[in-house]
Amino acid sequence: MKPHSSNLQSASRIQKPRVKAPDPKLIGQTTTILRAHNLTTVCEAAACPNRTECYARQTATFMILGDTCTRACRFCNVKTGKGVPPDSTEPQRIAQAVKALGLSYVVITSVDRDDLPDLGIEQFVRTVEAIKMMDRSIKVELLTPDFKAKELLLARMVSCGADKLAHNEETVRRLSPAIRPQSDYDRSLATLRYYAKHFKGAVKSSLMVGLGESETELLETMEELLNTGVSELTIGQYLQPTSHHHPVMHYYAPEWFERMKEKAYEMGFEAVASGALVRSSYRADAL
Repeated sequence: MKPHSSNLQSASRIQKPRVKAPDPKLIGQTTTILRAHNLTTVCEAAACPNRTECYARQTATFMILGDTCTRACRFCNVKTGKGVPPDSTEPQRIAQAVKALGLSYVVITSVDRDDLPDLGIEQFVRTVEAIKMMDRSIKVELLTPDFKAKELLLARMVSCGADKLAHNEETVRRLSPAIRPQSDYDRSLATLRYYAKHFKGAVKSSLMVGLGESETELLETMEELLNTGVSELTIGQYLQPTSHHHPVMHYYAPEWFERMKEKAYEMGFEAVASGALVRSSYRADAL
């Protein structure tokens, strides 16, 4: 199924969204602290267009378990290969950076580590513990891999003390095999379903648009996410990192994102962020 003809006809008239210029002073201060603790945030690594806003709101997204992913998704610019062993000092260094940055809300994510016996889950647990031990008032959201939907691992995630759990479905069912060849649409749903059934806090997922989906497919995916128990949703425009990645098939207008937000609320989602520059952790604290 291809995007609706009306979408294709309007593509040439809709400009690629402009990335907001970051505040040099705020970005510089944050970068200095991150380098001092030998850390990076996804905000910095991906040059996220919303990073100044998030820093000003005292939120940030840290990526643990290295910078090398064992999977090769066609939308992602993270390098692929076998990662280094987990660094036992990383959780404490993140906690120290959180304190130095004065953060009140932290998102922890990671590359996929299918090469590790525990798929990297214990590093998530230790990082949450380090932050909470330092200051229990700091809220921690975990944006996790699918952990191959292994229930013993997911049970560990559910009980680790996080305030919110998230896992991204990323795209619609038809496009998933091409966009995420080493992942699986239904496996992601299974991970989210387990979280929703066993976790006391909110469960979130995110979708990219502009990959070639139709609006009907998008709405079907949103319905499936809602039926698994996902209560929070973000929708953002896919932007092609390099010429080697999946091309952008369509840029959506701001009005379209507002309409999708309204539809998501009508469906029953409790919190929604939808916009061209919205990313998985955008306004995570507000959601």
